[in-house]
Amino acid sequence: MSDFDQQAWRRCGTIHAFPFFPAANRAVMPTMRSSDIARLLTLSAIWGASFLFMRIIVPVLGPLPTAFLRVTLGAIGLAVILLVMRVRWEFKGRLGASMLLGVINSGIPFAMYCLAARVLPAGYSAILNATTPLMGVIIGTLFFRERLTGAKGLGVLLGLVGVAVLTRAGPVTMSGPVVIGALACLVATSCYGLAGYLTKRWISDRGGLDAKLVAFGSQLGAAVVLLPFFGYVSATSGIPGPATGGVWAAMAALGFLCSAVAYMMFFRLIADLGPLRSLTVTFLIPPFGVLWGALFLNEAVTMAHVVGGCFIALAVWFVCKPPRAATAARRAAS
Repeated sequence: MSDFDQQAWRRCGTIHAFPFFPAANRAVMPTMRSSDIARLLTLSAIWGASFLFMRIIVPVLGPLPTAFLRVTLGAIGLAVILLVMRVRWEFKGRLGASMLLGVINSGIPFAMYCLAARVLPAGYSAILNATTPLMGVIIGTLFFRERLTGAKGLGVLLGLVGVAVLTRAGPVTMSGPVVIGALACLVATSCYGLAGYLTKRWISDRGGLDAKLVAFGSQLGAAVVLLPFFGYVSATSGIPGPATGGVWAAMAALGFLCSAVAYMMFFRLIADLGPLRSLTVTFLIPPFGVLWGALFLNEAVTMAHVVGGCFIALAVWFVCKPPRAATAARRAAS
């Protein structure tokens, strides 16, 4: 990262990379305080709960309506937050780019996770979500001339082993729908990985933009694209099941808490901790996802969760760990 990029990341006034963009490996890491750890755990618990909420909502509302309502409520929540914070609505001609990014980093992934929620336990999806940095490495190497180091290559291989262990040895019987659900999760994480590079190309390299506005534009763009699908499904199929108060409460939490509030928390963490330490959330979401599924949905927790999750966590560590040169420079500076 350039000095300008690092300063932008630290103050989080301008977004210069997606949270899982590999360039974050070169960022300077400030000291983590107990309050930062508490916020990191809170954010991980919130994002881990999103997979629980989808498992509750999707059987009733259906995948596409759930995805549409999530991004719509997220956009509304972010608009309210921006108004309360008195953020200036200056998109600098990048509203269209932000909305298009939203299709890639919100619309498609949320729809994929909702499709997966029909067949996969919440813990499965939460663990597979951790492959996002691995997908970023693969996409960067194939399409954006990102150098593939030995550590990153090893991380990708370990991640594939973890996915294989989880899908083949887990408590869910191996079947076509289960494979499709796992692939849907991997499509979602591929979109997250791609969005990192497109954010840099469409937003960062063109002068940057307030991260909060990018988040709002992304949710708005995703809502616009999912609206026709929501309308068609609602008109032709209707709602699959009776929507109780609990389902609507879960929907509100998924949209407002897991999207709007969580985005603000994450950007605040990036501002305080830098992008690399904020990536710790990638390791913490799966345990919370498995925990919430076991507590509230009685989902089985087996050794496949532990072994597969450990392989994926180790893979993410290899992908996200700072290069030796950066580590040595940081130690010398301290």
